Amino acid sequence: MFILEVQTDFHPVNETQFLFNIPEADNINHVVIFMTGQTPFPDGLGAAVYFSWPRPEGPVWTLLGHISNQKPSAIYKISSLKTADSDDDNQIHFGDMSHQQSHLAQVGISVEPLDQLAQQVPASQVSVSGAVPTFMEFATKMLENFFNFSSSFAVTQSQMVPNPTETFVPLSTLKNWFENFQRRLQQNPYFWKS
Repeated sequence: MFILEVQTDFHPVNETQFLFNIPEADNINHVVIFMTGQTPFPDGLGAAVYFSWPRPEGPVWTLLGHISNQKPSAIYKISSLKTADSDDDNQIHFGDMSHQQSHLAQVGISVEPLDQLAQQVPASQVSVSGAVPTFMEFATKMLENFFNFSSSFAVTQSQMVPNPTETFVPLSTLKNWFENFQRRLQQNPYFWKS
């Protein structure tokens, strides 16, 4: 996969909806949406991500998924949407800004409350893979596995057998480290790079 273009210019439809035009969209198979990290969403808000292929009857919007401060990026495989019909449950209109140009696809961003986003179901034809959430999920599962494995060897002080070649670490120290790492990962998935 290679990147054809990075779009940063958008057309505001209203205070909570924005459009990105994607010219010459015929050969596009994936759309990557990411936050730049400069401005987070206000507390309790995220963004629904919609996509519209050019169609003779006008734009038909399909819900791809969402991004938020906790999920700042996603990759959507959209090639199957070229021929699929949109799911009527997730219809949205982006005002008069929608174009009917034959090779112009559009990405619509709608800022909405997180609880509302959680109730929305993306189109079944959309394949989602998010680099940051996948990494966070892996890190969390790895840490949980490590903690569970380590704690399975825990013994009380009265059960300890003196062994001069062993070093013991209190389980509470491991638990504190685990909780701190999870908290920092949620706040900034890339904290470990610094």
